[in-house]
Amino acid sequence: MTPAAQDEEDSGIHCRLDELLAARGMTLTQLSERVGVSIVNLSVLKNDRARAIRYSTLRAICDALQCEVGELLVLAPRA
Repeated sequence: MTPAAQDEEDSGIHCRLDELLAARGMTLTQLSERVGVSIVNLSVLKNDRARAIRYSTLRAICDALQCEVGELLVLAPRA
């Protein structure tokens, strides 16, 4: 992979969805039902493969998890 392709793929943002779900005893399926977002799309976000997220989706996830955006999305440590 070229350096440019790597930069494009690695946003430097980490999604803590797994940790927040575990802390709240909630499954990805339950979150999907609460926010109206497919499990596939939530999985893409959870695995740090998302390239974008709508503010409305971000708000819905934060509301369902009772968290702030900064608890869900954090800067990943630089390699």
